[in-house]
Amino acid sequence: MLRILIASSKGGCGKTTLATHLAAYWAVAGKATVLVDGDRLGLARRWCERRAGLASAVLPIDGTRRGWRERIPADAQRVVIDTAAGIRAEEVESLLGDIDALLIPVLPAPFDLDATEAFIADLARLDRIRRGKVAAGLVANRLKPWTRASQEALERLHGLPFPVVATLRDSIGYSFCTGLGKSLFDYHAESVRLHQDDWKPLRRWLKQAK
Repeated sequence: MLRILIASSKGGCGKTTLATHLAAYWAVAGKATVLVDGDRLGLARRWCERRAGLASAVLPIDGTRRGWRERIPADAQRVVIDTAAGIRAEEVESLLGDIDALLIPVLPAPFDLDATEAFIADLARLDRIRRGKVAAGLVANRLKPWTRASQEALERLHGLPFPVVATLRDSIGYSFCTGLGKSLFDYHAESVRLHQDDWKPLRRWLKQAK
């Protein structure tokens, strides 16, 4: 069982989009996939409900309720945990006991970087991360690679304690797909393949983290 935790101290960074797309990728690949929604807004759970009729359905679990760990089926192969926005490092620490990898999505904007850097520094001091028991990586999200702002943001991210494990380009396709309970991985059109390719480095990194 591979367990991935997605967390950020900054809201609106694409955390739930990252969680749902990872879950969809594995479900489409035939893996028994669970998506734990730790946000009271329940957006990830609603995405799972919209997807329920597909062959590649994802099992939703309400992570805001006590005992959610016990509700994860024993035969689950992939578990993605979407935490609430504004989570603190000490709250992340309480979730790391059985986690293989931690992903922190970051937007390429100065205010977002400013808000996230202190959080990342706090995470780097957590015992299980510091000792290498949990791999931690940054996901640069909604990039516009042709812009100076995105290029400068990437340079800044590479100076942080964790590696940049994916650079995801901005696309309206993400919001369109998630609104339908789907993902870019549910489609095979040429127009989405470049965006699908953006996820390959992340998937390779997660294989090593297991």
